[in-house]
Amino acid sequence: MAYTIILFYKYTRIKDTETIKEAQLKLCRELELKGRIIIAEEGINTTLEGTNENIEKYVKALASDKRFKDTHIKRSEGIGDAFPKLSVKVRPEIVSLQLGEEDLHPGEVTGKRLTPEELHEWFQSNEDFEIVDMRNDYEYKSGHFRGSRLLPMRNFRDLPKVKDEIEDIKDKKVLAVCTGGVRCEKATGYLKKQGFENIYQLDGGIVSYMEKYPNKDFEGKLYVFDKRITMGFETDSPEHKVVGKCDKCGAASDMYADCKNKSCANHFIACKDCRDESGLAFCPEERGIE
Repeated sequence: MAYTIILFYKYTRIKDTETIKEAQLKLCRELELKGRIIIAEEGINTTLEGTNENIEKYVKALASDKRFKDTHIKRSEGIGDAFPKLSVKVRPEIVSLQLGEEDLHPGEVTGKRLTPEELHEWFQSNEDFEIVDMRNDYEYKSGHFRGSRLLPMRNFRDLPKVKDEIEDIKDKKVLAVCTGGVRCEKATGYLKKQGFENIYQLDGGIVSYMEKYPNKDFEGKLYVFDKRITMGFETDSPEHKVVGKCDKCGAASDMYADCKNKSCANHFIACKDCRDESGLAFCPEERGIE
């Protein structure tokens, strides 16, 4: 049986969040879909897996709501058990930046959209621009755009604390990138209010670029928040690079692990040689336990 994973978000005003939550729960249960849905007054953020047929039924049902009819749906091949369960929650934000009273609604204040085709042309023509990666530090390790800058963030809500790290490129052409685009809509709006006048966001996120231009400009694999952990396109191609490095020995690897010490929350890259017979590993901070 063939499965599909869909990734999408939509910033749109939602007043009846609890009603949408119950409707999404009912629909997903009927279609036997698993994954995560976050609903807030600012919109919806979703990753789901199901059979190809049921995913298409879900997409059709989603589009019947005028608030979501033009949503950009990203699809990738599923594995059947990418998610352990279905989770549908109402939260204050669909991606947390926690600006409080300073918060803004993406779509009203946000960066200019740059399509994957336009970005590819920028690379081809040696356009003068800077890429700022809005993902967390551990996501960046397994794959990233060549020449991109990573802000020292463990969580997206750290952005206001570290924005001064890119103050030197405030007057340049700046492109913000993230997995599917949801963080960049909010991040570019925030940076625009901080004086970044020439700020762009990659439309559809990194995954959309990788799909159109596999192993071009984005090097390595993309970190994803499901059982696959990382994904790539045409990874058997000689152009594919492993850019990740084992956090313990430095060997080339893009295999992630949670620390074997259950009281440690560290999530890191660990090569085969640094794992035990069961495939587990202590993180570098726990070397003394081994």
